[in-house]
Amino acid sequence: MDCETAPMKVIGLMSGTSADGIDAALLEIGLNKGLPKLRLLRFAVFPFPNRLRERILRVADAGSGATSEICRLNVLLGELFARAAIAVARRARVPLRDVALIGSHGQTIAHLPDPKAEYGVSIRSTLQIVEPSVIAERTGITTVADFRPRDLAAGGEGTPLTPYLHALLFRHPRRDRIVLNLGGIANLTFLPKGRGLRGVLAFDTGPGNVLIDGLVARLTGGAMGVDLDGRIAASGEVDPRLLRWLMAHPYFRRKPPKSTGREEFGPTLIDALLRRTAARGITEEDLVATVTAFTAQSVALHVRRDLPHSAASAELITCGGGANNPMLIKRLQEAFPECRLLSADEAGFPGRAIEASAFALLAYLTAHGLPGNLPRITGATHSAILGKIIPGRTFQGLR
Repeated sequence: MDCETAPMKVIGLMSGTSADGIDAALLEIGLNKGLPKLRLLRFAVFPFPNRLRERILRVADAGSGATSEICRLNVLLGELFARAAIAVARRARVPLRDVALIGSHGQTIAHLPDPKAEYGVSIRSTLQIVEPSVIAERTGITTVADFRPRDLAAGGEGTPLTPYLHALLFRHPRRDRIVLNLGGIANLTFLPKGRGLRGVLAFDTGPGNVLIDGLVARLTGGAMGVDLDGRIAASGEVDPRLLRWLMAHPYFRRKPPKSTGREEFGPTLIDALLRRTAARGITEEDLVATVTAFTAQSVALHVRRDLPHSAASAELITCGGGANNPMLIKRLQEAFPECRLLSADEAGFPGRAIEASAFALLAYLTAHGLPGNLPRITGATHSAILGKIIPGRTFQGLR
C-alpha cells in the first residue's frame, strides 16, 4: 500500500441500537504516511417516524420479530438510507458522481457473539439489516456493508469497530484519554498517550441509553422516548438496593474482549426492573434516577478493573445521545472525580458524527484492501478486511 493516496469522498451511514434515525456523514479520506487522514465535509441526521422506530425495536426484541416484517424492513430501510446518502451529498453541494464509496453499518436486529455449539461447530452470530443492494442501485455508488460478520467468523465479537477512528481523531501525544460513546449501548476506547494504534483498548461496558429510554417509554405509555435533559432522573433519588441488584448483572463478570446489546440490557431486563420496583413501591422517578446512576457505575467498574491504573485520571471524552443527558454526565463526573470530562465537540470533532464517520472509514479501508478490525479489541484471531462490496454503476475494482 502506498504511503500516500489522493483523497476520495466517502459517505458513512448508520442507525444505532436506539433506532432513532439515520446518521449520514460525508468525508474526504486519504492516506498520509500510511495512516488514514480524514476531513468531515457534512453531517446530517434523518430521524425515523415514531411508528417506524417502533417497528424496528419490535423486531429487535428477542423472539418478537416476524420473518416477513424483517424482510420488508430490510428493503424499506435500504431505500431510506439511500435517500439519506443522496441528501447529505446534496447539502454538501457534492455531486453523487464525485462520491467514491458508501459505508453502511445498517440497523442491528440481533447481536449474539457468545459462542454456541451446534452440529459440531461453534456459532457466533449477528444481524444488521438495511439492504446495501438498494443503496448501490439508488445512488449508483459502490456500497460496503455488513462489517461485523467477518470479525465474528474470525473468532471475534464483531464489535466495537469505532476504536480505529477514535485513535485517529482523539489520541494525544502527552495525555491518556478515554472516548466514551453513550449510545443505546455504552462502549469505551482507552487511548494511552502516544500516537497510532498501539496500546488502544476498547469494549462495551453495558447500557448507555437503552434502559433509560426503554423505561421512560414504558412508564409514559410511549408518550416520551427519552428522559429529556435528565429531568426525571433529577427529580428522583438513587435506590442503593436496586443499584446493587443491577450491578450484579452477569455481563459485568466477563472480561474483555466483550460486547453486548438489547438482548441483555433491553426489554427483558426492563420487565424484571418493573416487577422488582412494583413489589417494593419504588417511584418512577427513583427508578429512572437509579438506572441513570447504573449506567455511570457500570462504566466506572470497567475503567477501574479493566484499564490501566492511569485511566482513572484520563481525559474522558463523551459522545452519543447520552452525552446530552446532564444527569448522566453528573453521575459520570461523580464516578470519576479526577477526570476532566469534555464532549467530543470540545475535543475537536462533532460527537454525533463519529459513528457514521467510522463506517465511512471502514469502507475506505475495505476498498483499499486494508483490515478494519483490531484483533486485540474484538478478540478475533487475526486482522480481517471487513464488509461486503456491492458494486456501483461505474465499479472498476477495489483500487
